Amino acid sequence: MLLLVGSFLVLMIIGVPVAISMAVASVLYLVLYGVAPDIIVAQRMIAGVESFPLLAVPFFILAGNLMNSAGVTGRIYAFAVALVGWMKGGLAQVNIIGSVVFSGMSGTALADAAGIGTIEIKAMKDHGYPIEAAVGVTAASATLGPIFPPSLPFVIYGMMANVSIGALFMAGIMPGVVMTVLMMLTVAVFAYVYKWGSDAPFEMKQLLEAGLEILVVFSIPVIIYIATLLGFSVNASVGIALLILLAVDWYFDFSAVMALMTPVILIGGMTMGWFTPTEAAVAAVLWSLFLGLVRYRTMTLASLAKASFDTIETTASVLFIVTAASVFAWLLTVSQAAQLLSATILSITDNKWVFLILVNLLMLFVGCFLDTIAAITILVPILLPLVLKFDIDPVHFGLIMTLNLMIGLLHPPLGMVLFVLSRVAKLSVERTTMAILPWLVPLFIALIAITFIPAITLWLPTQLGLIK
Repeated sequence: MLLLVGSFLVLMIIGVPVAISMAVASVLYLVLYGVAPDIIVAQRMIAGVESFPLLAVPFFILAGNLMNSAGVTGRIYAFAVALVGWMKGGLAQVNIIGSVVFSGMSGTALADAAGIGTIEIKAMKDHGYPIEAAVGVTAASATLGPIFPPSLPFVIYGMMANVSIGALFMAGIMPGVVMTVLMMLTVAVFAYVYKWGSDAPFEMKQLLEAGLEILVVFSIPVIIYIATLLGFSVNASVGIALLILLAVDWYFDFSAVMALMTPVILIGGMTMGWFTPTEAAVAAVLWSLFLGLVRYRTMTLASLAKASFDTIETTASVLFIVTAASVFAWLLTVSQAAQLLSATILSITDNKWVFLILVNLLMLFVGCFLDTIAAITILVPILLPLVLKFDIDPVHFGLIMTLNLMIGLLHPPLGMVLFVLSRVAKLSVERTTMAILPWLVPLFIALIAITFIPAITLWLPTQLGLIK
């Protein structure tokens, strides 16, 4: 085990990519100790990606890229400005609300940071905000992407832990709301301390239009329910609701109603049982294509090709990490690392709350050094038996793990959001890190609340009958 983990850490320290470090360490361990035939590496790599839920990964990535290329991010930003731009620290609040909406489409923190985050940072700089403030709030709000459904980390965790991905998606809604509220309160405190003003005049007309857009979106499920009561089939009811939506959107020329419908379609479709989370990813792509090619007509053949190639590149890197991590995790199990960690933790405590504190500390540390997908693939097989032993709901644990690893994305040495925003804002990594530090406070408060109040996570999926 020492050779396996030690060679992996040495390779990472000298700058070898995480996936290659895991693959080389695994092959080295197999060759030197002969615990299994060499062919086992290829078999484990294939087994690591031979999963139906993983089909959701490229489609959710493609949906996020299509939304960016179709100019939907700009419409979401305009909607958020109308809704909260008049508040103190308006554009910082807009940053958070925009991330909440975009998170219902992309499922990744990086898509959020690189997509709508680019628009938000530029707007905040142009309105006189310190660049550090713009980077900090953008980094913090980007963590909402994998918490609100859909979520790529939830897909990977659900596959590894054999947990309902639909239950994980629903479980992320309330924690996401808690995080949003805490971030908006943090902006209010900063606005008071640094005397930030509003960035858009308070116009009742714009606020009412934004409110009307929200009302239209939430009226769709009501229309479907009424149509079914009148005797229409479910499919016919959905068709009627969508026709009404299109007519209203065309008449009022709303800026973001159709974009706001994306999370409603995904969540509503999964809740009603119309499609699985994997099929929901395909639905997100089809809706993105409809918006870009038909409704907004902002997508060109070139932008469609670019989004497709970006998706291929990202998917290849994600799946390579999954394959390498699956071999590495299997060897950790074979080398008795899981049993050793289990025995160590059980010798320290038999209290589940103390266990959760220890696991939080472990994952915060791991999140600074390992890619999110790799960390989930490696840690779940090791920690899940202990989670079940302490009678912790695996859905609850999935939220804890994901949020910990999202915080890790904001830290050096391997925090990808940190490096993306450093490049976007043209700041050094050191200055970007210092800018993010104050925004860790609301994230840690949210982490503590989600860890020690399971009802925040479990109430909604329990009410929907997704978990017992």
